[in-house]
Amino acid sequence: MGAVVAGLGMSLLVAQLHAQRRETDPVAEVAAIRQVVADMQQAWNRGDYPGYMRGFLNPGVVFVSRGRLQKDWQGTLDHYVRDYGDSPASRGVLCFYDVQVQMLATDAAQLLSRYRLDRRTQPQYGINTRLMRKVRGRWVIALNHVSSVPEPDPQATVPPECPGIGR
Repeated sequence: MGAVVAGLGMSLLVAQLHAQRRETDPVAEVAAIRQVVADMQQAWNRGDYPGYMRGFLNPGVVFVSRGRLQKDWQGTLDHYVRDYGDSPASRGVLCFYDVQVQMLATDAAQLLSRYRLDRRTQPQYGINTRLMRKVRGRWVIALNHVSSVPEPDPQATVPPECPGIGR
C-alpha cells in the first residue's frame, strides 16, 4: 500500500511540474524582460536613478564595470549619482538596442544588448551582458557586466528610435 501511495504522490508531483512548465509562456517572459530594460532606459533619461535601479536585484546585484566590482545595489546607485550627476548634460541620453534575450530556465535568462550614452562630453558606447532572474514574480538583473568603449562599433547601427542629443 505504501508503495502505491508513494507512486501516486510522485506521479502527482511530476504532473504538477509539467503543468507549471506549460503555464510559463516564453514569449511573454521575453517581453517582460525587454520591458525591464525599456523602463530602465526611460528612468535614466528622465533623471530618475532610483527608478533605473529598480531593474536590478536589491541588494544582491553583482555589477561589473571598468574592470571592477561595484560594492552592491546601493554602491551602484551611489556610483551613478556621483559619476553622472543630476543635470541632463552630465547624465546624457541612454539607449539600449540590439537587445537579445535567451531563456535559460523559467526564472533565469541571459540578456545581451548594446548601449549608447549620448552626451556632449565623454559619450559611451558598449555592450551589457546580464543575467536576469525572476524574483518574487518580477524580472531583475542579478549580474550586470558592462563593456564600454569610447567610440561606437562601426558595424552597429543605432536605430532611429534611440533618443539622443541633437536628434
